[in-house]
Amino acid sequence: MRLGKLFLVVFIVFGASFYWANSNVVKVLQPQTDWFEPAGSHTASVTQRILRVVALKTAINAKLNKEEYIKLEDIPLGLRQAVIAVEDNRFYNHPGFDVEAIFRAALVNLQIGTVVEGGSTITQQLIKNLFLSHDRTMSRKLEEFVLAVNLEMRYSKSEILEMYLNTIYFGADAYGIGPASQAYFAKEPSQLTLAEATLLAGLPNAPGLYSPYTDLNAAKRRQAVVLASMLRNGYIDTVDAEMVRNTPLHFSQPIPENL
Repeated sequence: MRLGKLFLVVFIVFGASFYWANSNVVKVLQPQTDWFEPAGSHTASVTQRILRVVALKTAINAKLNKEEYIKLEDIPLGLRQAVIAVEDNRFYNHPGFDVEAIFRAALVNLQIGTVVEGGSTITQQLIKNLFLSHDRTMSRKLEEFVLAVNLEMRYSKSEILEMYLNTIYFGADAYGIGPASQAYFAKEPSQLTLAEATLLAGLPNAPGLYSPYTDLNAAKRRQAVVLASMLRNGYIDTVDAEMVRNTPLHFSQPIPENL
């Protein structure tokens, strides 16, 4: 019964998103040749948006790059923990959206007077990476919410984390942890050290700012934030954190001397 009510709420909210977007639902009845957007596309017809909900797994499979896909067991535990600690420390305890994070972000935004935090979970970020634009509109946020809840109902947390790590942008033209490991350290993800993993975990927040190829000092400061988050959440201790901070990093490309 509770599951049925949840489905009802999801579809009500999903319908409302079309209302706010001023979409023409009559278009659903028109024939479509491409039921799902191709990989790399973030534009969709009304039909495609509806099919994302009713056939979410098919829509996701159409988006994933299987050629460079890395299974979760081949991604170091330290990297997984680092990403969760710094991006979504309540990942295993929320249903796709984090009310606490949303209220915290809203408070920060009100204090500053502009939108600087979004309160998005890893699940919501995955949905955004796969399907949505980065526009800050009511309709997009509602669609993101609906799809995130739907995703949590259809996939395990491990599957969601795996897909997230394979789609997130790390900078250096690298989408996903496989290409990122090669771009920065010329190795497979399974070979990453904790020092390398924590540096990579800090990049998705702002790849253009934190890339070591752009600003090595900024990358190291961001790594320190990741380590502090891991320490705060019990993934590492102070000895581990200090060891990582003092571990030299060897990148696959030369770092400009002025960095």
